[in-house]
Amino acid sequence: MPLLSVQDLKVRFDTRNGVVHAVNGISFDLEKGETVGIVGESGSGKSVSCYALMNLIPQPPGRIESGRAYFDGKDLLKMSDEEIRKIRGKRVSMIFQDPMTSLNPYMRIEKQLMEPLEIHEGLSQDAAARRALEALDEVGVPDARNRIRSFPHEFSGGMRQRVMIAMALITRPELLIADEPTTALDVTVQAQIMDLIRKLQAERGMSVILITHDLGVVAGFCDRVNVMYAGQIVEKGTADQVFYESLHAYTIGLKESIPGNQTKGARLKTIPGSPPDMTLPPVGCAFAPRSSLEFTQEQAVHPGVFKEVSDGHWVEVHPATVKNYEDYI
Repeated sequence: MPLLSVQDLKVRFDTRNGVVHAVNGISFDLEKGETVGIVGESGSGKSVSCYALMNLIPQPPGRIESGRAYFDGKDLLKMSDEEIRKIRGKRVSMIFQDPMTSLNPYMRIEKQLMEPLEIHEGLSQDAAARRALEALDEVGVPDARNRIRSFPHEFSGGMRQRVMIAMALITRPELLIADEPTTALDVTVQAQIMDLIRKLQAERGMSVILITHDLGVVAGFCDRVNVMYAGQIVEKGTADQVFYESLHAYTIGLKESIPGNQTKGARLKTIPGSPPDMTLPPVGCAFAPRSSLEFTQEQAVHPGVFKEVSDGHWVEVHPATVKNYEDYI
């Protein structure tokens, strides 16, 4: 049985401009010890999907319209606030995108690291302080004994990210959700952060959901990958299937947009257009307005079919998304 099984998750936000259809029926599984990547452009629904699993969607304006999320056999979406609080931060932890806004600027790092231990494990202040120091040492913060008494603004971006990782892992969770953990960090620090997460995962056997727009990170880190567009998963499979056997035009466009894959000095390739306005969900294929494939307007207004094209490799099959799509119908 998977550690986490998400089925037909739909999330909506009620705004002055209308209802935002943020997540539109996604499903995926996560095995124990496995790493699953969720990739896509900003606004594709990556972070909202995982916030919903943690019951961190502000309600209102947000609401989970439907879906199930079985964690170790229990539906996270049906739990009461008290039940989810016992799991969140203990068995399931999250590294948020921006550590400067996620860390409390008025509290010393030590106190912020101690809180999860005092809440979830009932440790005394002395015991929690010892564990906090060990956690900071473990994530490679130099001179941890002195720096643990610092405030967040006294750390660099990379060091704050390490503090966030220490805080997320201090209760030894079974599942870690890493929401763009290398955003705004330079390439060297990015590599250090990803190596650190991989090392701690191997030592503890935990599962990881990695949310990112960096396909290079996903290629070297994830076992399986979900590609999201307009609130839906449009392609999923093993990392090798998604990267080397990709079929969806959006996935191919994302790969071609990686600067390192392009000819030096040539004009950088991009995906034309912009993601759709999800207050007015597109009729038919959401990617059709941006696709370079040949198809008729009549075909564009028909939805694609999410099909398993090979063992474990699923793709949204549509004339606007898959070349020679007839071969996969």
